[in-house]
Order: sequence, then C-alpha cells, then structure tokens
Amino acid sequence: MARIAGIDLPDNKAILYALPHIYGIGQHTARRILTAAGIDPTRRTKDLSDDDVAAIRKEIDGGYKVEGELRAEISSNIKHYIEIGSYRGERHRRRLPVRGQRTRTNARTRKGPRKTTGVIKVRATPAGAKPPAGAKPGAAAKPAAGGKANAT
Repeated sequence: MARIAGIDLPDNKAILYALPHIYGIGQHTARRILTAAGIDPTRRTKDLSDDDVAAIRKEIDGGYKVEGELRAEISSNIKHYIEIGSYRGERHRRRLPVRGQRTRTNARTRKGPRKTTGVIKVRATPAGAKPPAGAKPGAAAKPAAGGKANAT
C-alpha cells in the first residue's frame, strides 16, 4: 500500500483515481502530477515501484499544498476575513452561506436542522372556573384567536 502525504492510497485503484484520496488533489491535479512524474495514469497503485511512489511524493512536495498545510491555510484565511470585518467574514461568523445563496428557504447545511417556532393557543376559561396551574393571579385568560371570551 502506497503512503503519500500521510494517506494510505487504495491498492486496487488506478493511480489516477487513488491520488484524489489526498485532500487538495482532484483528478485534474492528479493527472498533472502523473504527467510530470512520467507515470502511466492507468497503472494500479499496487503495481507502482518504490521509485514511482518517490517520484509522485517529490512532485507533490515540490509544488502543492495538501492535507494539514492546506487545511491550516484555509482556516487562517477564514479567520482573517472575520478579523477585518468583511462581509464574507460576517457570513462565516454567523454560520450562514457565504457565496450569495438564498437563506429564506434552504441553506440547511449551514444553518442546521430547523428550529420550529409556533404559537401556543390559550383557551378561554368559563366565569368562576379556576385558572390553569401556573397562571398569573388576576390575569384574565385570553380568548383563542378569532374567538370571543365567554361573558356568562
């Protein structure tokens, strides 16, 4: 099993499709890396020699930010936006979509599960009846929406 940038690449996949398991490398970048290293993209990871793995590792270390280094850079960029008070920073701070998406509906990935808000109906109590437990003394019960209070 080839280990590059701290990631164990799957053995049974072509190296072109195994390299994107590394954070920061997609298929396009993987193809560029393999071309620069002079390796056939259709070869399986298990068929690579130690020299081939070393060539890929050298190419990645030479010009690409991957894994922890890339995550740290992205995190510091977001912190910078928040510190300078930019619009993007405010959206990050409030955990709302940053790139102009609508928020009236959708945006559930950023906002999380819905927080249901509703109205609690209070029934009118007949005259002379005890108010419900926990009700304030002397406060009259409000009628339900659209209804009339009992005046008997």
